[in-house]
Amino acid sequence: MIRPAGALAALTVLLAGCTVDAGSTGSPAGTSNRATVDATTPGAGRTVLARDLDVPWDMAVLPDSSVLVTLRDTAQVVRVTDGRTSPVATVAGVAPAGEGGLLGIALSPAFGEDGLLYLYLTSADDNRVVRYRYTGEALSDPTPVITGIPKGTNHNGGRIRFGPDGDLYIGTGDAGDPGRAQDLDSLGGKILRVAPDGTVPDDNPFASAVYSYGHRNVQGLGWDASGQLYASEFGQDRYDELNLIQPAGNYGWPQAEGMAGRSSLVDPLLAWAPKDASPSGVAVTAGGTVYVACLRGERVLSTTRIRDGMTDPDVLLDDLGRIRAVEVVDGRLYVLTNNTARGTPRDGDDQLVTIPLG
Repeated sequence: MIRPAGALAALTVLLAGCTVDAGSTGSPAGTSNRATVDATTPGAGRTVLARDLDVPWDMAVLPDSSVLVTLRDTAQVVRVTDGRTSPVATVAGVAPAGEGGLLGIALSPAFGEDGLLYLYLTSADDNRVVRYRYTGEALSDPTPVITGIPKGTNHNGGRIRFGPDGDLYIGTGDAGDPGRAQDLDSLGGKILRVAPDGTVPDDNPFASAVYSYGHRNVQGLGWDASGQLYASEFGQDRYDELNLIQPAGNYGWPQAEGMAGRSSLVDPLLAWAPKDASPSGVAVTAGGTVYVACLRGERVLSTTRIRDGMTDPDVLLDDLGRIRAVEVVDGRLYVLTNNTARGTPRDGDDQLVTIPLG
C-alpha cells in the first residue's frame, strides 16, 4: 500500500505487535572487551561483530570495514575489527547524564585523505560537535565545530551525518523545553547544517546554522540518491515521525505531533504510536528505502519511497531488543542494539550485528 503524504489515514501507522574544550586523552582507554564473530545464522546471513558493548550509541564504518562505536556513558570510542573490540580513546570533556554523553559520530567526506572524524557530545555546559584527527590508534587535535546546543537529561538529539553536499547535518532535541523548537534563536529542537569547519553555508535559510525547526528530538538522518533528506523524530504521547526535510520547514513541535493539516507546518511521511516505534537512527539507500531503528518498538522497520508517499513498513528484524542505530554499507545492514541503557539486557548485550540486504 502506498501511503501518500496528504491524508491523515495514510500518515498514521499503528503497527500492532509490532565552552569547555572537549578533547581526547590521545591514548587508548580501559581494557579491551573481547568480541566474537558468530557463524552466519542459517537462512538469515546474520553476523555478530561485537558483544558486551556498554551503552553504545552510534557507529561509523571505516574504509577497511572495521567499525568505530561510541559508548555514551563511558565517553569511549572503541574499534571493532577482526572479531575484537579495542579501545581508541576516552574523550575528554564529556559529562554523561541521563540521555546525554558521547553520542553521534561521523567521518569526514575526505576521511581517506584527512583522517578527520566528528563527535557529538554533552559537555558540562552544552551539547556540541568536536572534530578530531584519527590516527588508527588514538584521537588528537580536538577542534570545536559548533557549541551552544542546549543540553538536558533528555531530548539531546545527537545524530550527525554528512550530506551529499559535503556539509554536516546535526539533529538536536529541545532538551526538555518544548519552546526551544519554535525559537529560531535557539539551536535546540532543530536540524542544523554547517560546513565541515563549522561556518554557516551561504544558502542556509535563516543566515544561521538552523536548517529546519519545530522538532522534538531528532536522532536519525539519511539521504537517498536524489538528495532528499529523511529524519526520524521521537514524539511525546501521540506520534513518532518519519519526515522529509525541507530547508526552513517547520515540523510543528510543540503545536503538533503527527498529521496537523496546517499549511504553515510540514506533515510527516509516516507516523507511529511511540510504543510501536520510538525511532532512533535511520539508514537510507540510494533508491529511497529507509531502515528505522526502533527503541520501544524493539525492531528495525523498512519502508520505501514511492511517488509522494511511503510503502507500508515491514518488520525486518525483531529479536534483538531495543535498536539504537542502523547503517547500510556494501549491501549489509549494520545494527547496533541498546539494551544496556534502558531495557532488559540479554546474554552478550549490547551487540553490533550485520545482516545482508536484498
